[in-house]
Amino acid sequence: MKRTYSPLAAAALCAALLVSCGKKDAAPQGPMMGGPVPVNTYIVTQEHVVGTDSYPGTVVPLNEVELRPQVSGYISQIFVKDGQRVTKGQKLYEIDRTKYQAAYNQAQANVRSAQANLNRVQKDLERYENLAKQDAIARQRVDYARADVETARSQVAVARAQVASAATDLGYSIITAPFSGTIGISQVRVGSQVSPGQTLLNTISSEGPTGVDFVINEQELPRFNRLQQGKQPDSLFTLTLADGSQYAHTGKLSAIDRAVGLQTGTITVRVSFPNPNRQLVAGMTVTVNVLNQDIGQQITLPFKAVTEQLGEYFVYRVQGDSVVQQNIQLGTRFQDKIVAREGLEAGQTIVVEGIQKLRQGAKIQVGAPAAPGAGAPAGAR
Repeated sequence: MKRTYSPLAAAALCAALLVSCGKKDAAPQGPMMGGPVPVNTYIVTQEHVVGTDSYPGTVVPLNEVELRPQVSGYISQIFVKDGQRVTKGQKLYEIDRTKYQAAYNQAQANVRSAQANLNRVQKDLERYENLAKQDAIARQRVDYARADVETARSQVAVARAQVASAATDLGYSIITAPFSGTIGISQVRVGSQVSPGQTLLNTISSEGPTGVDFVINEQELPRFNRLQQGKQPDSLFTLTLADGSQYAHTGKLSAIDRAVGLQTGTITVRVSFPNPNRQLVAGMTVTVNVLNQDIGQQITLPFKAVTEQLGEYFVYRVQGDSVVQQNIQLGTRFQDKIVAREGLEAGQTIVVEGIQKLRQGAKIQVGAPAAPGAGAPAGAR
């Protein structure tokens, strides 16, 4: 029996045959189908590193006092200019002394009056005691005289205490520098009314060494405790100023705060720095650089080769024509590289490009290996 096909059916059959042939000839392509992953590699080397950890810090004077009056009145004189250097005991402000001087004079007069009364009753007591020896006076009168003497002595003591109080108020009417240092901008002017303990007159900061406070995480506390208890190298603490310049003097760890913050889990550390040229001004922001353990010849690698997974860091190390995941412990990062404290050795080859498509044991197709970083010692940041 002879079969015939319409032109439309013949065209459909040819198209189906072509599609079928195309599927049979196609080969699996790409890493998802088991093909090697194209990657670039890097040969791990050692470099000279000076590793530092950096912390934002604030300059704080080691001795700073707010000047507030202890007596009320109005400012009658100001003896210093804003920003002037002052010495301990130097006069700074004067509060009107008129009433305090008058109170002092009155207290002294009261002392003289009470002392005169004491002298009188003491002489009376002496006469009465002599008469009592001759039985020429009643014993009760002698007792009264003795009581008068004790009362007069108490009155003298009270009067003298009033003199001391008046003298203190009179002394408080002159505000002097509690230590040598630099005074700030005055917050009052001549004629300003001031109240005891409330009105801020000015602030004085000591010269000499200056502190820099910065905050560390509680996990770092053991390290800083060891630094405080041990011998601190001269270059352990350095400063970078706000304009990026390096401060010329190095610092020493002077104090660690008493407790870790319950809400923040951090603690404040203070480092003292010499400040001979007054470059460090209270309140300015600086960067504190602290040397860490990454000093000398260290294993380094490009940071882009590192992958993080569940808080751990690893790289893909080349082993033959495949890769294995290698856990590493990271150190200081500088520029585009980072120190590997543990997990790698010099001369090993790792993947630096193409890691997104890799997995444990994946086959790779290696391109040209990246040249190891050369040249000058690396400065960590």
